[in-house]
This record gives sequence, C-alpha cells and structure tokens, in this order.
Amino acid sequence: MADEESPPSKAESAAEAAPAKPAPRRKAKASPKAETPPKEAAPAKPAAPKEEHRIPRRADLPNREATLLRARRDIASRRPIFGRQARYRYFRIGRDGAWRRPRGLQSKQRRHYGYRPRIVRVGYRSPARVRGLVPSGFRPVLVHTAKELGAMDARRDAAVIARTVGTRRRLVLEEEARKLGIRVLNPIVKSEKEA
Repeated sequence: MADEESPPSKAESAAEAAPAKPAPRRKAKASPKAETPPKEAAPAKPAAPKEEHRIPRRADLPNREATLLRARRDIASRRPIFGRQARYRYFRIGRDGAWRRPRGLQSKQRRHYGYRPRIVRVGYRSPARVRGLVPSGFRPVLVHTAKELGAMDARRDAAVIARTVGTRRRLVLEEEARKLGIRVLNPIVKSEKEA
C-alpha cells in the first residue's frame, strides 16, 4: 500500500496542463549606421535684414490709463441692460434694442420706480481717458491708404481698414501694417499667432 501513488492535487494538475510562458522577446539591435563624410563648412551667409517689426498684442499705456481700462471693464460688468419702455410688450420696439427716453407724465420708468428697468444716465459712463479704446487698449484709426498707416503710432494705435477698401488693396495694406508693426483689428489674413 505504501507503494501506491496518491492522486495528484488540483494545483499540480493545473501546473502541468498550463503551457510554459514564452521567454521575453529581446530587442533587436540597431543596425550600424553608415558613416557619412563630415560636411564641409559652408561659407557663412550674411543675415537678411529683418524688415518686419513685432506686432504688439496690447497697447503700451501709462499706468494710470491701464488702471482706468481695468476700471472700465468692472463698470461695464455692472452696467444694466437699458430697456426701452414696453419693449417686452411690442415686438417692433424691442427687436432692435434701441434706447428712447420715457417722456410720459405718468411713466413709472421715468419716475424711477424700482420695478422698472434702469434709465440711461451719465453715471454709467466709462472713464473719459479710456473712452473709445478697444479692450486691448489700442485707439482704433480708420485707414484707407498706406500713407495713413505711416502716420500711426504702433504702440498706441491700431488700424481699422475701411469697408470701402477692396480685397486687393486690403491685402497690400495688411502687409504694409505687418512690416510697420501695426496691429490690424479687422484682418482677412490672420497670422498663426493671432488665430
């Protein structure tokens, strides 16, 4: 009886049935690179004169005006939407968002009743020194010709090409502005940095 073999356990039978794991694959050696002859030193080319100036993203404003520009942003965020009287009642009045001062004697809006929309008043205006500037701080200047571009200050002014200028001349003006380092606010050709 001692010579009889005991039946194999489940773990041993599973180990025998499972195939052996394959050895990990070895990385192939890189093929030796053919040696290239050393390149002859080419004569140094003179650097081409760089005509184009860097176009500023923001206007170069004094500290006081930069502070006022931030204040203008805060004022604009608190400014209510000025609604014309009865704009919600008549489509023809409310569709264009135009403002007309209420003039009726019994007008609740004219008398500033709290449940009526706010009325346009001088206190809602932005600071005078930064009034009319675009959000980046530039003063927009309407441009028709390249001569007008030459009279601009690239650090403070930005060009707005007039709508009456055709596409051919507009492309010339945009290229000229790029050379002078002047920002164009309504370009048709946007550079990679602007896009």
